[in-house]
Amino acid sequence: MVSTASESEPVQSDGTEGAAETAAVPLLEPREGVPSVVMDAEGLERVIAAFAAGEGPVAVDAERASGYRYGQRAYLIQLRREGAGSALIDPIACPDLSGLDEILADTEMVLHAANQDLPCLAEVGLVPRRLFDTELAGRLLGYPRVGLGSMVENVLGFLLEKGHSAADWSTRPLPDDWLRYAALDVELLVELRDALHAELTEAGKLDWAMEEFAAILTTPPKAPRPDPWRRTSGIHRVRNRRALAIVREVWEARDAIAQERDLSPGRVLQDTAIVELALNPPKTPAELQALPAMRNRGARRHQSAWLRAVSRARALPDRGLPEANLPGDGPPPAHRWAERDPEAAKRLTAAKAAVAALADEHSMPTENLLQPDSVRRLAWAPPAEPTPETIGAALSALGARAWQVGLVATPLAKAFGRLETKGDL
Repeated sequence: MVSTASESEPVQSDGTEGAAETAAVPLLEPREGVPSVVMDAEGLERVIAAFAAGEGPVAVDAERASGYRYGQRAYLIQLRREGAGSALIDPIACPDLSGLDEILADTEMVLHAANQDLPCLAEVGLVPRRLFDTELAGRLLGYPRVGLGSMVENVLGFLLEKGHSAADWSTRPLPDDWLRYAALDVELLVELRDALHAELTEAGKLDWAMEEFAAILTTPPKAPRPDPWRRTSGIHRVRNRRALAIVREVWEARDAIAQERDLSPGRVLQDTAIVELALNPPKTPAELQALPAMRNRGARRHQSAWLRAVSRARALPDRGLPEANLPGDGPPPAHRWAERDPEAAKRLTAAKAAVAALADEHSMPTENLLQPDSVRRLAWAPPAEPTPETIGAALSALGARAWQVGLVATPLAKAFGRLETKGDL
């Protein structure tokens, strides 16, 4: 049985390290013990009935197998609700949670760093309509550390063990200590939500938070990158188009093997090996095996696939080679602005300073007040007449929320106006 928050001294929750004043209480066991993992339709029906009879927000978390399996699917889903207790669901054995979603349609779901879990929850039919994101709430309140463990400690005064966050959650059966860890992740999530809700209200930031939470649910997912292979770590070392073609061909071969074997691509072939193949393209198995990055058994297991990929890249006509750089859809890198457009560079400096001052005034990270990309785009191509109204419209078109526009539009208009008054533009 875990202690309740009222049994320990309160911890400061104003964004400072108040936990130093009172020793945090280790959170060792869920209040009702570790629930059995739901792995069949009968067990799922019991969970649905229990959560339908519960009340208040529902804490939700998901465990993935990043770094072990292909993709970002969930391998365990944890829930908790007042009156229902906690539930652990195996989404591999129970891949359709639409019945649970139906009875929770009007219920607020509480997640920590919701953007990480929402895609894998949607895959099994669990889609929040109302959201409270405790990580984002912490950012808006200015907490210096917003991981779940830090937030639970600093806001509620409990130590939450986080040792299994990077585990291979596709393991079956899941070890008992992993299940305990998973159950504890949702044990105090609603209590954390309630405390942060009160702090947001007191700070006058609750409406801002609600806009942010709604935006998370309504913003469509980003379109897939046109050339995902260009994100290969170390690709900056590859300086000619033929070598880039090798990176592309090997990356695509690796991705196909990883998907087929349901393995994280890095477990099939590391990025360092792809780059090495591009810089020192082998023609024979012996040359391939001589490369330092190809000496481990995992990399050599599919050596014929890597050799075929290199051969395909070598055989491509020049017109089939990838361009060294793709044209961007936004401004050039900021370090080039002073040379290409000195006036834009001055606007960017002024805009950054204005946003940073506002963020400091309201005790939050600058990126939560306004996305850096929006600042760059506005500075590069501002309205012809930079008034609060025109700047606000431009920022809204870039995806800024109403509360953000309300805070930054006038200061940005004044900052740009001062540059014009000084004759700097």
